[in-house]
Amino acid sequence: LLAGGRLFKAMKQSLGAGEWIRRGIGAALLCGVAAIALGLDTGVLAQLSLAGTSSVEQALIDRVRPREAAPSGDEAPLATTGPDSTVMMAGSNAMMAANAAMRAEGAAATALPAEGPAPSLDGAVQWLNSPPLSMEALRGKVVLIDFWTYSCINCLRALPYVRAWAEKYKDEGLVVIGVHAPEFAFEKKLDNVRKAVKDLKLDYPVAVDNDYAIWRAFKNEYWPAHYFIDARGRIRHHHFGEGAYDESEQVIRQLLAEAGRGTMPGGLVQVEAQGAQAAADSANVRSPETYIGYERAENFVSPGGPVRGKAHAYTAPSRLEANQWALGGNWTVGGQSAVLDKARGRIAYRFHARDLHLVLGSTAPGHPVRIKVTIDGKPPGEDHGIDIDAQGKGVVDGQRLYQLVRQRGAVADRRFEIEFLDPGVEAFAFTFG
Repeated sequence: LLAGGRLFKAMKQSLGAGEWIRRGIGAALLCGVAAIALGLDTGVLAQLSLAGTSSVEQALIDRVRPREAAPSGDEAPLATTGPDSTVMMAGSNAMMAANAAMRAEGAAATALPAEGPAPSLDGAVQWLNSPPLSMEALRGKVVLIDFWTYSCINCLRALPYVRAWAEKYKDEGLVVIGVHAPEFAFEKKLDNVRKAVKDLKLDYPVAVDNDYAIWRAFKNEYWPAHYFIDARGRIRHHHFGEGAYDESEQVIRQLLAEAGRGTMPGGLVQVEAQGAQAAADSANVRSPETYIGYERAENFVSPGGPVRGKAHAYTAPSRLEANQWALGGNWTVGGQSAVLDKARGRIAYRFHARDLHLVLGSTAPGHPVRIKVTIDGKPPGEDHGIDIDAQGKGVVDGQRLYQLVRQRGAVADRRFEIEFLDPGVEAFAFTFG
């Protein structure tokens, strides 16, 4: 049919078989129509390898969108882990185009292993910013579960990224759920959690997990802990602690792409956190998290050691070695914290870090406790934290983490002292950054 009348005429004259040729071509066309109607053509094509065309396809893509340089540092491609991890090979034009787009964004199209179905969200004593949610109702959405507690410095430093992801990708199908699992007893108070959620400007759903029901369902052991759940309700990735923010966002983008979100906001979030939420100066942190209650207290050097559960007069040595700390004044030391029984008590700590934080509260709500901080015996000046002034003065007006030191210059071993001008303060733990 395509050759035209002249060709057939010539063939008829030379071979005398024109009629048979026409019949043969007609039969072939009928067979082709039948194959298409029965779907046999797609079955044959599905058995053919397209790998041989990939270099040609990639060359065409690169001419339209040149291949970018390989990413480095924190933007390195996601590493595949686990015995079932495989690298997905491009097998069609659509996959090749998707891979090229991901390279242009600095992310790698690698397979994320399925770690199992996401556990239930049942058991929260309260939900904030949302009615109770379930994993069944969230099918079709990509879900990020963030285990946190509001006095945890590591959680506070991760929150700016979680908050930014929730805002950036909420219209693309991402649902962020904060699971607030308390470390200290005061973090179980709903009013305290509500205030923290408001102060931290968290507008995504927060499950108050006072009984650790969700914590146990996930078999979690860390603050913060991030679990990334795909649209089919499967955990595909997790990360414990601070850091790996670029990698985590790439996981979010990959799971959204799998869920059919073809176009997403470009680039990765850029966070400029302030105060206690600013990133730690990790190279200079040489002091560990230090608990004041006797259950987990270490490096306590007041003479005689802690007197458990009873009022006692403590003294602080004039000299402290690195990471040693002491109480001065009349305190009652309990399992989780120490309570000041009389005014003018103090805590001393020889630390090495840019930032010093102390989790504090008042035993009498509505009665703030005045404080005064010194560094090496002098007012902190420019090295004061956000919760005190340059003279070292501040107020404990709630149960939370207080940033008391942020050194602006060189970091060295320093003697920190905090004096409480009123009784009734409760001290829980030092953290550093």
